[in-house]
Amino acid sequence: MAVTNIRKDDLVEVIAGSESVTKKRGKVLRVIKEKNRAVVEKVNVIKRHMKPSQLSQGGIVEKEATIHLSNIALVCQKCDRGVRVGIKVLDDGTKVRVCKKCGEVIDK
Repeated sequence: MAVTNIRKDDLVEVIAGSESVTKKRGKVLRVIKEKNRAVVEKVNVIKRHMKPSQLSQGGIVEKEATIHLSNIALVCQKCDRGVRVGIKVLDDGTKVRVCKKCGEVIDK
């Protein structure tokens, strides 16, 4: 299990795969650390054919599939692009994520 720099509610950009051509961006809904994958809002949308049940009507349902963490990059607010992330220890001992390009602190 690898340490991930991407967390829930982060804004990320797709950097590899079929959705990278349009540089799609979205908010991370869920991170699955065991599999190094994340679910990103409106990215990697699949159609699922659901059978009707007592709880749901059934039919064709669109939902987000997982995407590998290596195929997404965290978006820096200052650079406004997907960047690599480093870790910096502040004076009070807390660890924060920083942009490798501009040095801006990502965690607020």
